[in-house]
Amino acid sequence: MKIFNFHLMPYAHANLDEIRRQGTSWVTYSNSFYDPKKGADLYHEYLDQLEFADELGFDGIAVNEHHQTAYGMMPVPGVLAGALARRLKNADLAVLGRALPLVNNPLVIAEEFAMLDNLMRGKFIAGFVRGIGAEYHVMGINPAESHARFHEAHDLIIKAWTQPGPFEFNGKFYKFKHVNPWPRPYSEPYPRIFTPSSGSLDTIRWSAQHRYTYCQTLAPIAAVAQTFKLYREEADKAGYQAAPEQLAWSNAIYVAETDEKALRDVRPHLEAYANDFLSRNPVMMSPPGYSSVASVKRVRAMKQFMSQRQSAEDIIAKGVVIVGSPNTVREKLAAYQDLAGFGISLTKTQFGTMPHKMVQENQIAIAKEVLPYFKNRLPQPIKAAAE
Repeated sequence: MKIFNFHLMPYAHANLDEIRRQGTSWVTYSNSFYDPKKGADLYHEYLDQLEFADELGFDGIAVNEHHQTAYGMMPVPGVLAGALARRLKNADLAVLGRALPLVNNPLVIAEEFAMLDNLMRGKFIAGFVRGIGAEYHVMGINPAESHARFHEAHDLIIKAWTQPGPFEFNGKFYKFKHVNPWPRPYSEPYPRIFTPSSGSLDTIRWSAQHRYTYCQTLAPIAAVAQTFKLYREEADKAGYQAAPEQLAWSNAIYVAETDEKALRDVRPHLEAYANDFLSRNPVMMSPPGYSSVASVKRVRAMKQFMSQRQSAEDIIAKGVVIVGSPNTVREKLAAYQDLAGFGISLTKTQFGTMPHKMVQENQIAIAKEVLPYFKNRLPQPIKAAAE
């Protein structure tokens, strides 16, 4: 298994009472609650944590993109990826993912990712997403055009990476007389592509058809297992057998000396993360036309764990996160890998309001007690499922 240190970069000083009053940390939670001095300190702490993860031996470092939310301060992930690219010595670098339909010129993403791929000498991973529903309110993009814009932007980027320029591109949404981006990607023919999603059927099928690595965002492990099963079925239809490294699970892990201490230490930060930072206005998150009916039903079923306030025990019991002693964490992660069949763990070591020192202690514990055990581990067959 490959274990990446994935960071959301939340505004850890958020006013949780105001978020609860608003019912969301997205779009309508005012930026008047952002203190630039505290925010600047957080950016440097978070970059320090990701550079530290590289030193500790994590297989990859991952950042992502979100807009107008305290949940993640990364509206332009390329800025942070660029800051990391010259500092990382061993780990891969992933941008999980740029929201293709939200930009008016996808060639900017083609150029940005090609630059990062050159800086990383091929150890870069390009993430492509549609963006969450709320971000269509933020950017003023018609959500009913989301799928079409995504596919057209994707096709333009791949063509720009693989076909010598200059050439013309005349799509429905994007029209260019001259497509001739410099630089070209370092990787041949282009960087590895990851496609994160909340469990959309459309994204699962499309990812499998393109043989991209599908990343399941935060969800109970039983739902994750069903999603990855669907991916493998779609791969079979496409004429190949999906490999574990084509399946990535986004999770959060916290390790302490004992289960009791781990739960006690992590409780306020985990509950703030799940109940406040993840709180969303359902109208904003599911604008008309954004998803197919089948995908809406499936994602809602998967995200029921976010529909009401929960205790840390509830979240842990559902297999959304892993918290405990080294033995407990190893056993659960192995069991979850066997159940769902993934080969990549996108692990958050910081979440919610967790302070810097606590994060680094958690990173050290994971590096010492978890990483070595999973270095060459593959999913193992579950006897009960085979009987």
